[in-house]
Amino acid sequence: MKLRKLSLVSGLVVALLAMSVVAAGVGQLPVPASEILGSVMHRLDHGLEDLLRLDLPLDLGPVPHHPQGDNALWKVRFPRVALAVLVGASLATAGALMQGIFGNPLAEPSVVGVSSGAAVGASLVIVTGVTFLGNWTIAAAAFVTGLITTLLVHVLSRAGGKTEVVTLVLTGIAVNALTFTLISFATFIASTSAREQLVFWQLGSLNGATWRAVGAVLPFTVVGLLAAFALSRKLDLLSLGDRSAAHLGVDVERLRLLAIVVVALLVGASVAFSGIIGFVGLVVPHLIRMVAGPGHRLLLPASALGGAVLVISADLIARTLIRNADLPIGMITSLVGAPFFFWLLRRTRSRQGGWG
Repeated sequence: MKLRKLSLVSGLVVALLAMSVVAAGVGQLPVPASEILGSVMHRLDHGLEDLLRLDLPLDLGPVPHHPQGDNALWKVRFPRVALAVLVGASLATAGALMQGIFGNPLAEPSVVGVSSGAAVGASLVIVTGVTFLGNWTIAAAAFVTGLITTLLVHVLSRAGGKTEVVTLVLTGIAVNALTFTLISFATFIASTSAREQLVFWQLGSLNGATWRAVGAVLPFTVVGLLAAFALSRKLDLLSLGDRSAAHLGVDVERLRLLAIVVVALLVGASVAFSGIIGFVGLVVPHLIRMVAGPGHRLLLPASALGGAVLVISADLIARTLIRNADLPIGMITSLVGAPFFFWLLRRTRSRQGGWG
């Protein structure tokens, strides 16, 4: 069992590194893998020499032979890959957390309206142009509205002290409808340039990723992931049922509230700079759980790695499927996630003997 878990994590790490190199090398200006690694080692060597004042033998491998190769990597490709890693890890971890606290595999940030709730805050910031927190304004607004939406879904879907699957999904549909109405209104009153920005942003895209965006998302993602991992043991106990978890010393309501805040933090930061990318938080944790089992101490980090691999792969397909076109990444993930959600819905209904 330990060997299988180790193999899973090792495989995901290798897949993440391989997809990162492939995504950085593919584009209008192809860059071979050897030159990508050589460019990284060259920058690492110079950076450590400036920092430590030591002559380190790290300048290995060839640098890009094309005059614009290094600029293409460090100004366009690497920021995009880094943002894809952060967004994928955040969405997949948020999905695993929601499935853990609600106790069902259908809970996912976009399905229950959390992503669209965070999108409301980001849309209002884009339309109004307010920048009271600088680069952090969009992420902060997305966090606040995502948190409010998550709490609203949680409260409205509870009945008799527990959350039912059907009530949760239907509440999410209703909240999604409400949030998209608000986003549509923001789009209606926006200026022409802001409206165009909003439309493309709602479709989900990593086009235009910069190191500044990576720097803004990184703290939210790191804090969110650490907080999620810190909750993993209590989430395992919660899977035994609310009453059993309470007998084992878990404050169930406090745990759910903490997890909801963490979900809002992760989703708010990723939505702010990537737009709405649905189904990552549904597909990845479920697939990981089928391989690794329900234990959150492995499920959460493995989901983070799997989410990063999925978003990098989807982004690569989105920008290379049609020549000289950058398709919305949300369209690619929805193309995979929607049939998966339907299959999961049918499977869950069958296991529970119907919902009629």
